[in-house]
Amino acid sequence: MNNHGMLSIDLNCDLGEGCGNDERLMPLITSANIACGFHAGDNETMKRTVDLAVKHSVAIGAHPGYPDRDNFGRTNMPFSSEQIGAIVTEQIEKLEVICSAAGTAISHVKPHGALYNQAAREPSVARAIANAVKQFDDNVVLFGLSGSHSIAEARRAGLRTASEVFADRTYTNDGSLTPRGDPRALIVDVNLAVSQVLDMVRDGRVRAVDGIMVAIKAETLCIHGDGARAVEFASTIRDALSANSIEIRRIKNG
Repeated sequence: MNNHGMLSIDLNCDLGEGCGNDERLMPLITSANIACGFHAGDNETMKRTVDLAVKHSVAIGAHPGYPDRDNFGRTNMPFSSEQIGAIVTEQIEKLEVICSAAGTAISHVKPHGALYNQAAREPSVARAIANAVKQFDDNVVLFGLSGSHSIAEARRAGLRTASEVFADRTYTNDGSLTPRGDPRALIVDVNLAVSQVLDMVRDGRVRAVDGIMVAIKAETLCIHGDGARAVEFASTIRDALSANSIEIRRIKNG
């Protein structure tokens, strides 16, 4: 919701992961989460993605993950809170160097993959990430799973947060994402994705896989950039939001 009482949503996408869609996706979104080299990406890709974001006036976010390129950062790792804080800080700082050189700055942080999911479920992981972000810059917005420990711990640390929802993932009746191992986890029909997005943004609810309607807060909507039809999904969802008088705009930080 914005100041004029009109509904609004930020559209975010994970980019710089080598999926090849970045140039076509960037004009369709308002926030880019840029891989920082641990689960995907490298300095050259980060630079290219930052330049693209600047060109399209898209907010730049760090997208830190576990150092696990073989599994694309999607496997839990037994890291201590100190180790998690250290890897998050290292990745944010790597991207910040590139942003500074391009005359811009990081406005948000969104953890990736297993790190994101662990933070949603485990307060200690959420707290380690929130503290690392706060020490880096307390004006940076933390993106986390809506209704999860990620958001609660970031707020407790005094950070601004953006409650994230997903266009192409299903939900369980406690408001968490259906695990990827479940055959129902992904939404591949763009019409189903659009209807879920409108339920979440307009009505503050989502239909869980068991049919129950669950309350949900939607401030930023993730559109995955690695799907075969990512660009089609992004443009169709964008059109549907506009057709329903929902403003698409970036989250303000600071």
